[in-house]
Amino acid sequence: MKEVGVGILGFGTVGAGVADGLLRHRDVMAKRLGVDIELKKIADLDITTDRGIAVPAGILTTDAASVVADRGIQIVVETIGGTGIAKKFVLDALNAGKCVVTANKKLLAEYGREIFDAAKANGVDIYFGAAVGGGIPIIRVLREGLAGNAIESIHGILNGTCNYILTRMENEGLPFDVVLKDAQKLGYAEANPSLDIDGFDTAHKACILAALAFGFQPDVKSVQVEGIRNLAGEDVKYAADFGYRIKLLATVTRQGDEVEVGVHPTLVPFTHMLASVNDAFNAVMVKGDMSDYTMYYGRGAGRAPTASTVVGDIGDIARNLAHGETRWERGVPDYAEGRVGLRPAGEISSKFYIRFLVEDKPGAFGKIATVLGEHGVSLDAASQKAGSVGKEPVPVVVLTHGARTRDLESALAEIKASGVIGADPVALRVL
Repeated sequence: MKEVGVGILGFGTVGAGVADGLLRHRDVMAKRLGVDIELKKIADLDITTDRGIAVPAGILTTDAASVVADRGIQIVVETIGGTGIAKKFVLDALNAGKCVVTANKKLLAEYGREIFDAAKANGVDIYFGAAVGGGIPIIRVLREGLAGNAIESIHGILNGTCNYILTRMENEGLPFDVVLKDAQKLGYAEANPSLDIDGFDTAHKACILAALAFGFQPDVKSVQVEGIRNLAGEDVKYAADFGYRIKLLATVTRQGDEVEVGVHPTLVPFTHMLASVNDAFNAVMVKGDMSDYTMYYGRGAGRAPTASTVVGDIGDIARNLAHGETRWERGVPDYAEGRVGLRPAGEISSKFYIRFLVEDKPGAFGKIATVLGEHGVSLDAASQKAGSVGKEPVPVVVLTHGARTRDLESALAEIKASGVIGADPVALRVL
């Protein structure tokens, strides 16, 4: 039986999980794949802390470069994270003729084209199934399962931290700050949670999905990203009054020769399958021209789910190597070449939820409706909420029909300047 050597860069949560999986399931994988996968080296700056697994003597090293240079290693697994030294080691490994497995969504979202060009130039594989959705095989679905479909849209709940926070805000009526602190205590959120709660983690994943589905590399800096940091509890409640649940949603949708890519807190109807995805779970819904809607659900993070996908990628590459070929040698690119571009954020159309704090004076709401109409934003429903009539601005919530983002933004700017509202309006998208 052919043997394939593996080296892991990074021995943190995910790296330790991958090592555990390779060591415990080596015999099972050999029977299933017809190739013996041997873990040869693990590199990390800290090789003394107990990770809870028994590692054979001589495997641990602090010299990551030695893993890349080792001729007995054909697959390098990057679990360092970020775009600094991780990028260097990934490119070094590819240029050394080694296949790479990574779960690094930031690296792929920002430097994917450079990395895949290096893989192509060297005729080696790079697999990244755990970069989006953790234990959910959404990358494999887009690469293989739905290969016979023209993808029309992707909607995903891709950050477990945010989904956990939103679930508790709705179910328990707790404010954002309180739930965030609990999430940090439970390990769902980092000490500095900005990457998650400000939507950028989700944006990196959305860009990877867009590249796979539509064959172009979106510039992350050009993608409109809104997080949940400023989401108020009353908006969660008012959305429920209209029959919606708020989720941080990644949206990737083709419109002709352009693709809409965005991340926003979005009102999802109670009846929609994505609305039932709660706590720290993730889900991705894909619409293909032949398959119609399919949904993929599971744990989007954590040691075991993420490591499971990484180990699966290692197995795929090992089987390729056992047969003497890689995806590139079979003529299968990682990102298909598409002829589409990123749609400007202002041109994206959506239905909207808007909360105004309306001054209690004659004609105030009429002025709001008039300005919205003049900018092409028509109302579908409106509801006045309880307030201190005559003293404080009164909350008024409206749902609109579909409107362009830039038209809505212009209307809200004019309304704000008119003096009929007591605070900045809150606008959220509606799925």
